[in-house]
Amino acid sequence: MSDADDLVDRARAGDEAAWVELYQRHGGRLVIWLRSLPGADAASSPEDIAHEAWLTAASKIGEFRGDSDDFAGWLFGISRKHSANRRRTAQRRATTPYAMEGDDDVWGRSRDASEQVVADEQVRWLLAQLSPREAEVVACIDVGGLDVASTARALGIGSTAVRVAHHRALGRLRRLLDARP
Repeated sequence: MSDADDLVDRARAGDEAAWVELYQRHGGRLVIWLRSLPGADAASSPEDIAHEAWLTAASKIGEFRGDSDDFAGWLFGISRKHSANRRRTAQRRATTPYAMEGDDDVWGRSRDASEQVVADEQVRWLLAQLSPREAEVVACIDVGGLDVASTARALGIGSTAVRVAHHRALGRLRRLLDARP
């Protein structure tokens, strides 16, 4: 039995240290990936959605089969479903929360490099030029750092479809960037 298999088994048995390690491996990139998704609910943060996904994962870990790498795809898939639910709720609610000016200073929040990449207007514009599937695949692989198998599991599509969508998306992005002055 590998260490990765043992980690999931320990988490399934309720070992707090195993959950901490899973969180350290996957928590940061999950939030970064959620920030890159288009059309998120403005009333809920990526951290809120990630929190819901971790709670769901904890309650359904008994149903999960696989190792730590498979766990990443499973967790991202759960997050994707929570994000879609929040997006549908936001469309029905059709409200926009008021953002305080300068709230980063008020709340003592500092931006790290990953937030700056996702917040970059050009990155958001480029992802918006892709089809929804291509944007999700690029976000999973190039923003979230998932491999092809985990991306396929997270998005509920085959590995070949992931590779094709990624290849097409990168080609389209290259053409867009080459066309810019």
